Amino acid sequence: MKNVLITGATGGIGSAILDIFYKNGFNIIASGTNEDKLKKLQDKYSERVSTIKCDLSDENQINHLVSQAQASCDSIDILINNAGITKDNVFLRMQKNQWDDVINVNLNSNFFLTKLLIKGMIKKRWGRIVNITSVVAKMGNAGQANYVASKSAIEGFSRTLAQEVASRNITINCVAPGFVDTDILSTIEPEKLKDMTKNIPVGRIGTPEDVSNAVFFLSSEESSYITGQVIHVNGGLTM
Repeated sequence: MKNVLITGATGGIGSAILDIFYKNGFNIIASGTNEDKLKKLQDKYSERVSTIKCDLSDENQINHLVSQAQASCDSIDILINNAGITKDNVFLRMQKNQWDDVINVNLNSNFFLTKLLIKGMIKKRWGRIVNITSVVAKMGNAGQANYVASKSAIEGFSRTLAQEVASRNITINCVAPGFVDTDILSTIEPEKLKDMTKNIPVGRIGTPEDVSNAVFFLSSEESSYITGQVIHVNGGLTM
């Protein structure tokens, strides 16, 4: 039975990722920042799920997360870097803290977590790392220079690391969601959401499960010949 660490596990996409791994018998370490949501996860899944609160902007907390995860299940076979934040502003008004906070959580935490966990994968000669990026890494998006920069950097980081560890049977891939039906969509006006949907060839907004299915496949043995790739889950919004 393999062990998986999922960051951002309390969000819409994160909880869908957790659910598919749980249904397939994995041991899961679920990380997030909201204690109430983590408790609800722990109550929902009575076994094989451990929740750990972690602020990914704090390197010490990341170290603690990894220590607790390894104490709970010895080693991590699969890492899902799903957590991310936005602090949007047009570039001319973007503050340094808005830039730094997004880069720290979205990009730097991936570096720290991967650095700490990949040694165990190399030793076992098996591992899967899936990084959640975004369609905007390909398209750009006004008002999100910090977010787009972080997601684009993750994709470049993943391609490079994939080359370094491929011979050890470790794959590194990205899943880039498009518009997905999570809490953030509830803040968008219905008419604007309708216009957004018109640009999606399949004619609908994605579901968290659309994303989690791709993540699960890239974490499987069946995907062993896929590495260094960005899998776009966006209904054809970009091709």
